[in-house]
Amino acid sequence: MIDKKNFKDTQLSRLGLGTMRLPVKTSVKRESNPLIDYKEGQKLVDYAISHGVNYFDTAYMYHVGKSEEFIGKALSKYPRESYYLVDKLPIWLCDTPSDMERVFNEQLERTGVKYFDNYLLHSLDSENFEKCERFGAYNFVLEKQKEGKIKNIGFSFHGTIEDLKTIVASHKWDFAQIQLNYLDWVNQNAKEQYNILTKAGIPIIVMEPVRGGKLADVASEVSDLFKNANQNKSIASWAMGFVASLPNVVTILSGMNSIEQLDDNINTLTDFKPFSDEELNICFNAASLINKNEVIPCTGCDYCSDCPKDIKISTIFSIYNDYKTGNIDAKKANELYNNIPIENNANSCIGCELCKKHCPQGINITGWMQDGIPKFFIN
Repeated sequence: MIDKKNFKDTQLSRLGLGTMRLPVKTSVKRESNPLIDYKEGQKLVDYAISHGVNYFDTAYMYHVGKSEEFIGKALSKYPRESYYLVDKLPIWLCDTPSDMERVFNEQLERTGVKYFDNYLLHSLDSENFEKCERFGAYNFVLEKQKEGKIKNIGFSFHGTIEDLKTIVASHKWDFAQIQLNYLDWVNQNAKEQYNILTKAGIPIIVMEPVRGGKLADVASEVSDLFKNANQNKSIASWAMGFVASLPNVVTILSGMNSIEQLDDNINTLTDFKPFSDEELNICFNAASLINKNEVIPCTGCDYCSDCPKDIKISTIFSIYNDYKTGNIDAKKANELYNNIPIENNANSCIGCELCKKHCPQGINITGWMQDGIPKFFIN
């Protein structure tokens, strides 16, 4: 059974199942119509629970609003007290304070539960937090906690270090969720975020431990570095192990969409021993090698998928990064790019910057679409 860690008055599994990247029907392309494969998804949930996983994370917009419905149905066969269900308030989708009540009630209805164990103010940066304060979002969720509809209040974070300091000091938080992995330890200031939260006594839930799968599918020189250190460990296990070695990390969320991925993570976090200094240094050396080639820090979360021109942003970035990291050659990269309908490629960008507002990584998407990508790919 998977390791567990104390949190409040309970124990949470070290691994949590994130539902942003669930298995989808093979008959449709994920970026155009992310239909969840309920049968395969149920297998994932059942396998996770049978191995001790009790933390399940969803959000209002995941899989175009279908993730909440799926995880509610998938968990309904189990006693409510046997699992932790986590959801989030998307403040950017609220036009008025009353919308928070509407969204929250819709989330309860979609999932079919009477309460959420953990509830977060979603994707906070300076802009989203300012809106939360203006709308009284913290007091709203605090009231829901008093009503017994929320057990613990937290936030997920995608802002600057100064933003984080402001948010931490503003209210009492039961936990926080940050993006943390060995690549973003420096690249995205994850180390400083970790230290700020730890000093404040706020337990941490980690998202993107494998950078949207990119730290499981690395260039050959990075793979060789890990394999030379230990032939028996998977590449992904190095990323998961790095995060699990941090004492203030309670649960690590992973968007697994296959039993193989789930099983690998379960094996990594069962009877886990924190990394030695030598193993941590191997991870840092891997980050240095990756940084030599990686240009666009896209994790494939698809928060940018509401593009008015339906540009396949994450797909384009993935093709570009696969070339830059040596996974494919230039000919293959251009072939894949040119398979994208012209009305959905970079040339269709109108510069509205709606995508940038929603990007957790703060990527200058418009800049890439209008300048970097067209210069790179042969049309």
